[in-house]
Amino acid sequence: MGLQPQMQMMSHPVLLEVRQTAPNQILMIYDRRTETASATNVSNYWIRSNAGAMGIASAGMGEALSAQNSLRSDQAMITNADNSRMRYLLTFRVNAMAGVPYIVLPCFVNAEGMTGYGGGNWGPTSRNVLIGR
Repeated sequence: MGLQPQMQMMSHPVLLEVRQTAPNQILMIYDRRTETASATNVSNYWIRSNAGAMGIASAGMGEALSAQNSLRSDQAMITNADNSRMRYLLTFRVNAMAGVPYIVLPCFVNAEGMTGYGGGNWGPTSRNVLIGR
């Protein structure tokens, strides 16, 4: 994916928490306001699963993140959950598999009023794992 070190130092939103809100939907909550175009670009997201790239997952646990295994618009869409620019709904065309752990990995999501962030949007305190139900 070629994350650029200087870009990783930019101020950027961090994914705080993900919650499954419906069989095919995940609520994502960031720690600060985001630039909407980058936050709602589905190709800026990866879903890892130990079951591999099937269902809502775009990549297996051991796979490197790449443009080829990001989510695609024929798999899912992202919409604002409210007016906060911090809460988004990721809605899939298929349901998550019950009992399967998923890790939500956003990259390239800019802070409000910014552009050009080239790194990941999760950190050690991100609660970005969910178990499908």
